Amino acid sequence: MFVDIAKIHLKAGNGGNGAVSFHREKYVAAGGPDGGDGGRGGDIIFKVDDNLSTLADFRYKRKYCAENGQNGGASRCTGKSAPDLIISVPRGTVVKDAETGRIIADVSDDEKYVIAKGGNGGWGNIHFATSTRQVPRFAKNGNPGEELDITLELKLLADVGLIGFPNVGKSTLVSVVSEAKPKIANYHFTTLTPVLGVVRMGEGSSFVMADIPGLIEGAGEGVGLGLEFLRHVERCRLLLHIIDASGSEGRDPVEDFNTINRELAVFSDQLKT
Repeated sequence: MFVDIAKIHLKAGNGGNGAVSFHREKYVAAGGPDGGDGGRGGDIIFKVDDNLSTLADFRYKRKYCAENGQNGGASRCTGKSAPDLIISVPRGTVVKDAETGRIIADVSDDEKYVIAKGGNGGWGNIHFATSTRQVPRFAKNGNPGEELDITLELKLLADVGLIGFPNVGKSTLVSVVSEAKPKIANYHFTTLTPVLGVVRMGEGSSFVMADIPGLIEGAGEGVGLGLEFLRHVERCRLLLHIIDASGSEGRDPVEDFNTINRELAVFSDQLKT
């Protein structure tokens, strides 16, 4: 099953607390403060993994937490910083703030994206010694790591996207020219999730064709599952209209073509042309 959207919770690591400690050794009656700083909490980082093609894994694990930094120690020892948590996603995954809808990152290249930052470590009591306060019995706690809910969206990456009204033959075409086996039946919305097929044109030459579920009038404004389906259209290199020229369902083929184009334009300015 092709999954293109998932909601998960992220919690970066907290910084370790600073230490309250005083120097102790033989013949030194009152050593000064020597509490070390806490270590930094781990970041949560997203990166591309080209071996992944869906967001299915995120349906089963929805909470990701990085480790906390270690607390500071005596003798000015700084706590160990926590390792970063690396999360692999398919190329083309868009990361959004689940609450505001703001796009945080578009994970389409080979860069690493810090989505949630770990907290800085707290200061040990060595930082708080002054000429008038020579025995500070307090330290600073580490800062909390960032915590947020995010939505992952995977827009289908394909060379050719088949678009059109329901039940016009898109799935049949994909099944004939590729090895994909979409469900085919004589009723509307047989296809409810995108179907990918690899069209082979000879040795070393091929392209990916996507059967986009059927669109209807009002799809660009969210009628039916229109927005869910249109999300996949944006990243196809080429869109191929599939039209029922026979008008077997009583629709005008030319008007079908114009209607689909209008819905594309409503959904995205980039699809107007």
